[in-house]
Amino acid sequence: MFGLIGHNGAGKSTLFKLMLGLIAPSAGTLHVLGQNAAEAAFRQTRRRIGYLPESFVTYDNLSGREVLHFFADLKRIPRSACTPLLELVGLSAAAGRQVQTYSKGMRQRLGLAQALLGQPDIIFLDEPTNGLDPQGIAGFYDILHAVRERGATIVITSHILAEIQHRVDQLLIMQGGAVAAQGTLAQLRAGMDAPLALTIVATVPLMLQASIRVALAALPLRLQQEAHGEQLRVCCASADKMAVLRELAACASDITLQESTLEQVFLGYGGAHVRTH
Repeated sequence: MFGLIGHNGAGKSTLFKLMLGLIAPSAGTLHVLGQNAAEAAFRQTRRRIGYLPESFVTYDNLSGREVLHFFADLKRIPRSACTPLLELVGLSAAAGRQVQTYSKGMRQRLGLAQALLGQPDIIFLDEPTNGLDPQGIAGFYDILHAVRERGATIVITSHILAEIQHRVDQLLIMQGGAVAAQGTLAQLRAGMDAPLALTIVATVPLMLQASIRVALAALPLRLQQEAHGEQLRVCCASADKMAVLRELAACASDITLQESTLEQVFLGYGGAHVRTH
């Protein structure tokens, strides 16, 4: 499960079009599933690929079942594969209804069903949870994790970083059509230019706060401290957390560690224009 993130215009959708063979690269070559995406033979390879665009548009006068039948015919997949997929995405009861009666969330789930036709080896999903409520989003990722477990690779773009940060295995940050950073969230945290990447929140009685703040200030480390009632917040580098925790352990009744969110990591690499919820 691979997360592809970047500001508007960074090149995410263009990269998808390149990997789908819809546009040709202006220079270089690009291979998907071992096949050059710019060659005529890639048409056969494309049947092993699933794709859900940001706005899934289809014929509104068709029923949900007829839409899947249409895409199954295009991929030369038996129509019998459609019924289990409609059940998987929770549209069995609405399968006979015209798509024009569907909500946006239902259209997205229908789009996911067509992307999963034929058990593709790789699936590209462009802002796939648009229109889904929190329960729908959770169910959506449950399906994706099951698909991943059977061996498929999933590449997903999203501006809602809080939604994907604990759900993807790897991340790639794009800027201006180039790779700004790549790795796990932990690796991206370690590589960004943010010396105070960890926040430690401790509950410390007011009578002890003055002495503990003096002790923390005396450490040969770069720290930021602030207090709100009995809550003491200390920002430090991840490598310095044990030294800070040793000072807090004797007087704090509760300690919580808050690592940088994916939003903070993205902004640390120079990203902008990101929605977090």
